[in-house]
Amino acid sequence: MIRKGRLFTPGPTQLLPTAQLAMAAATMHHRTAEFRALYTRVLADLKTFVGTKNDVVMFTASGTGAMESAVSNLTSPGDKVLVVTAGKFGERWEGLAKAYGCEVESIRAAYGHTVTPQQVREKLKPEHRVLYMQGTESSTGVRHDVEGMARVLRGSHTLLVVDAITGLGTTHFDVDGWGIDVIIGGSQKSVMIPPGLAYSAVSDHAWQRMETAKNPRYYFDLRKERKNGAKGESAYTPSTALVAALAAALDYVREQGGGDLADGRELLINNAETAAAMTRAAAKALGLKLFSVDSPGAALTAIAPPAGVDSSDIVKAFRNHFGAVIANGQGEMKGQLFRIAHLGYYDYLDTIAAIGALEQVLAEMGQRVELGAGLKAAQEVYAQSSEQVAVAR
Repeated sequence: MIRKGRLFTPGPTQLLPTAQLAMAAATMHHRTAEFRALYTRVLADLKTFVGTKNDVVMFTASGTGAMESAVSNLTSPGDKVLVVTAGKFGERWEGLAKAYGCEVESIRAAYGHTVTPQQVREKLKPEHRVLYMQGTESSTGVRHDVEGMARVLRGSHTLLVVDAITGLGTTHFDVDGWGIDVIIGGSQKSVMIPPGLAYSAVSDHAWQRMETAKNPRYYFDLRKERKNGAKGESAYTPSTALVAALAAALDYVREQGGGDLADGRELLINNAETAAAMTRAAAKALGLKLFSVDSPGAALTAIAPPAGVDSSDIVKAFRNHFGAVIANGQGEMKGQLFRIAHLGYYDYLDTIAAIGALEQVLAEMGQRVELGAGLKAAQEVYAQSSEQVAVAR
């Protein structure tokens, strides 16, 4: 059979066709009235997509650039900070904070598990300037309890910074209600466009902290981007094509919500939750173990391979047989798990296709699987979810 390329990875994700067209047609100069109008609209729509009244700034960078800005703009050398880490991206917070001379205290959980708010409560001290964490640890598929962490920090002087690069569009956040000071997103995730844009929503408390923070910053100066964004511009040359693509993607989300972007965001999140639940049910029906059992996220599902099987072989089989790309484990987890994503431009049929392909791959590898067992379990989850939506309406 022919092979059709598909991305089932937690970033980059499958591209939205209308965003690709908008990107191809974007020939405008970034210091023109036309682009200023577009940039202003995108920043306003991002506030709605994030679900906040706080100002949003955007960088032409990967998500790590926005993560770095949340360290360089909020800390001074020698500051004590807390880091919640349960995977590769929690470890990235540690590396960034150390690079800027912070004294890092980490609260760790084993890969596949999560840190609890109680652990944060026991570790938190008045001198901790910032708590850095992930919304979803996409290296393991774990979802952290952001609301619980925020509740622990309430009333303290510790800022809460959340890397929600895979969390936005897959997880319900009450950014302002919970008191998240900085929440970070990236273009190659739920907004369905290529890598290259990162954005952050920043609270008043965080803006105030920047006035006393002493760490150096230049390109990733949040205050500079805020000032220029108010005029419909970026501080430096932006990726005009990606901004145009992002505008088209946010319009698509708005259309999915019947003309309301906030409703479209909720639909996008619920879509990811349903696809994740379908995939977890399918994995269990096929006798596979979930890598994250206690707190699985909706951005992706991490699955342990059968005993004696290297997950790299499953990843290769997906690509060689079906032209589909799923993600292996990262670093020392390579070979120990594979990850199937659900964020962005994925739907019921994509989910069913990934599960069917998994059944075929396992069978061809000599594993004892009942073809159709995973599909049946997934369809039952979908049917139940559809019934619940119908009742709610």
